[in-house]
Amino acid sequence: MLRRTFLQSLAATPLLASMPARIPIGLNTYCLRSLRWNDSQLLEYSASLNLDACFLQDSLDPEVNVPAHWTKVREQAERLGLHLETGGPAFLPKTAEEFSQSVDRLTKAIQRAKGMGSPIVRSLIASDRAHMPPGPLEQHIETAIKVLKAVRSQAMDAGLKIAIENHKDIQCWQTRQVIEGAGKEFVGSYLDTGNPVFVCEDPLTTVETLGPYAVTFHLRDSVVYEVKDGIAVQWVPLGEGNVDFHRILAKAREVLPPVYIYIKPITGRPPVTLPVWTDEFWQQWPKARAKDFSAFLALAKRGQPYDKPMVVEDLQNRPTPPQFLAAVQAQQKEHMERSIAYARKELGLGVKSRG
Repeated sequence: MLRRTFLQSLAATPLLASMPARIPIGLNTYCLRSLRWNDSQLLEYSASLNLDACFLQDSLDPEVNVPAHWTKVREQAERLGLHLETGGPAFLPKTAEEFSQSVDRLTKAIQRAKGMGSPIVRSLIASDRAHMPPGPLEQHIETAIKVLKAVRSQAMDAGLKIAIENHKDIQCWQTRQVIEGAGKEFVGSYLDTGNPVFVCEDPLTTVETLGPYAVTFHLRDSVVYEVKDGIAVQWVPLGEGNVDFHRILAKAREVLPPVYIYIKPITGRPPVTLPVWTDEFWQQWPKARAKDFSAFLALAKRGQPYDKPMVVEDLQNRPTPPQFLAAVQAQQKEHMERSIAYARKELGLGVKSRG
């Protein structure tokens, strides 16, 4: 399917049962971060795997902020037959004085996305709950909406949508509040299946809630299982966790508009235990919904620890030792290619030849 043909279908196809029989797929470049490749190398790698698209996330290219570079990236993607999407960082200001800086960062991300030919600009509210500023969550949601509204004209003029990634900061129904509060004509969902487990959600719940607003869809698998002190979660290669991606894709075909799907196996991190049986934990989530937690608990009861070899690169904010680096790099490539193979063979994803 040509990129132009697919994009035309985004506007012309009704929501229900609108996903095409063959959904185009790409990779999310953040998963290959240890390779330290520039944007050109990442595009060439995506093309070598016969993918339909590439999502440039958290680019490490030394010219990432150079407008002339954006043009080169756009032209290379077109030459390789790749749909391209990209974006920027979190935008929630930590203080009232930083509001204008947040607006400026988001404005620059919009300019970069437009320069690269991306129809969306990825962003997120905050990296996780612990890094949000003091104050009630309702206040932060209001602030996020104000920041988004401050760049509405820039986004609309650029002809793109701001894609809010559901991250480790708020739950999906609250992300939906932000999208609806800002305006769905220029804000949508960067729908991610990996982050929900860190906010006590079954990814299927997230897809059901945010799916109608999705403008990009990223698949990441997790093992979720009970431990003595709570529920443990860990990201693993696609198809190797206990998230039911056949149900996820079936629901996506019901509720999502046509989008590109990106394979996003962020691995090499140890399990994290969520102490869900303590009062202190739920103080962070005072309005969590019992029904959603019940679905998450059911997911955990079906899970078990990951039993395949994995090089752990996340050493509690310490740099990866040089002697580990080659192993981490090889693992990131291998996990990406293993995940893409699963998406193609088991989930039936991808438009181009599957090789």
